[in-house]
Formats: sequence, C-alpha cells, structure tokens
Amino acid sequence: MEKNNARPIAPVAPERPPHGFVVTRPVRGSAIPMDLTFVLTRDEIYVPVAIRKPEGRGPFPVITMGRGDGRGGYQHVETQVERLAAMQDRMIGRGYVVVYVNYRNEIPHLYERSDPAVNVADDISGGDNRTLKSAPSLDSDDFIAIINYLTTLPYVDPNAIGAVGVSHSGEMILKAAAQITFTAGVAIEGASHEFLSVNTGPTAPRKADEIQYQDVEVVRKNADKAQAMRRIRKIETPILHIGREKDHLQGIFKLAHEWMLEAGKDSTWASFDHPDHGFPYIYGQPDGSFQPDPVQRQALDLFMDYFDSRLKR
Repeated sequence: MEKNNARPIAPVAPERPPHGFVVTRPVRGSAIPMDLTFVLTRDEIYVPVAIRKPEGRGPFPVITMGRGDGRGGYQHVETQVERLAAMQDRMIGRGYVVVYVNYRNEIPHLYERSDPAVNVADDISGGDNRTLKSAPSLDSDDFIAIINYLTTLPYVDPNAIGAVGVSHSGEMILKAAAQITFTAGVAIEGASHEFLSVNTGPTAPRKADEIQYQDVEVVRKNADKAQAMRRIRKIETPILHIGREKDHLQGIFKLAHEWMLEAGKDSTWASFDHPDHGFPYIYGQPDGSFQPDPVQRQALDLFMDYFDSRLKR
C-alpha cells in the first residue's frame, strides 16, 4: 500500500487575546494621572498609549486622540498628554475616558499596494503555532489593536468608542473604519490621500515643494474613485470631517465626506478658517492655562457635542 508522505496542513494560529501592561504616571499640571499602557499588536509587539479616566467604576464612553504619524515611543505620548492636559481634563470632566494613542511609523503607500493582513498557516516552525501574517502590519493595524484592547477594560463601555484624529491620524480613522466598526469618528483635516488613492507623485499639482489639493475638483480628477469607493462602502461608523478653509489639502478633506455621502454613509462636514493646522487640539499655555481662541472653542464644542450625541445614548 502506497504511503502518503505529504506533510499535514499547518493550522492558522488565532490572534492573541488583547492585553496591555500598565504603569500609572502623574500628569504635570493636572490632578488626573495617566495609565501609560503598552498594548499588544497583531504581530505581537507593543505600542504605548496613555489612558486617563473619570473617577468611578463606569462603564464610561471612550475618546481616542491621535495626531500625525507614529513617533517617539512612550516619551512622545507623555509629552502630548502634558501639552493637552487642560483640554483632556475637560473631556474627562464631561464623563469620557480619554486615550492618547501611538503606533508604528507608516510604510509610505503600502496601504495602497496591499490587502489587509490576515493570519496564515505556520508550516515551517514544527508546531510552534506562531501568529504569522500575510503582509506587514500597518499603523492602522496598531490602531485597531488599541480599540480592541479598550473594549476589554472593565470601566469602558464597549458600545461607546469614539476616535478623533488630526491629519494622518484622521486618515487612520477612515482606514480602521473600513475594517472594523466603532461608534463614531472625527477626522480633523484628515490627510486621506492613501485612503482615497489620490496621486501624490511627481505629476501631482505643486507649489514649490507643497502639494496643492485645496480645490476638491482637482482632487477628484487625481483620485482613483473606484478604489476609494470599495473602501468607503465597508464603513459603518459615522464620521464628522472637519476641514480648514485655506489648507492646501482642503479638497482631500472634503472629498472624503462627499464620497461617503455618495456611498450612503453617515457623514457630516464642517469647516473653519484658522491659521493653525490641527487647530481643534488646544494645547496649554506656558502657565498651563486653557485659553482657546473663539474658532478653537467653536470647533471643540462641535466635535464634543457630536460625540455626546453618538456615545451617550
């Protein structure tokens, strides 16, 4: 009888359960400490986040905060929490757990070139049951791991997870929402050129070294709508998009909203005239005081009211 020498098919290892390692640290200028937490990611490294919460057992709604690319490790997280402490204290006083997130640096344009990573069989390690991926993990994968971790915390309402992000972190909210569903997102000047497959190469319109995508019609002509709509159709999370009138990427911010509406998604648009990129993030003054200008106050009130209406039902 002929023997079958074929190797058995290796199993696909499951994801490790979400977990984090917590170190409680004081926040300069605030009586509310932070839980500096190292969160396990899909490929089993750790990224640092800072979790701050109201007193009591909860469960509380959550708002994550991020800005730009992943950078700087836990020192960056601590610095940003101290700079935003006065703003975060007011969010916490409103009844929210506030989480400043960090993640790995992005691999430029890899999101556009690859499908989302999935677990694959480990057929070479002799049964070590490793969690192997079909593609490199992205910064948006880290953000998804953070959201999944937050839903396991006993003081968190897993059905009330919100996310606000500036610039690249605004785009990350859209990328995550195309893979998982959370309760609400606010994309502030979301630099969603990868998500919308907008041309940013040598033929993109430029002034000196700055890409000029202020006009939404110029963006529309330079984006791959079919690819963008395939991603947008997967979104079930309502999104508030906040633009800035004179920003050189204003057309990208607005097109993300317009194509979400076209796809039948829950999308809201607001735009303000302010000189500073990321103006709704209100950093403390040198003396630690909270002194938003009128436009900043209006934008903050807008997105916090938006979260109240979505996360406090």
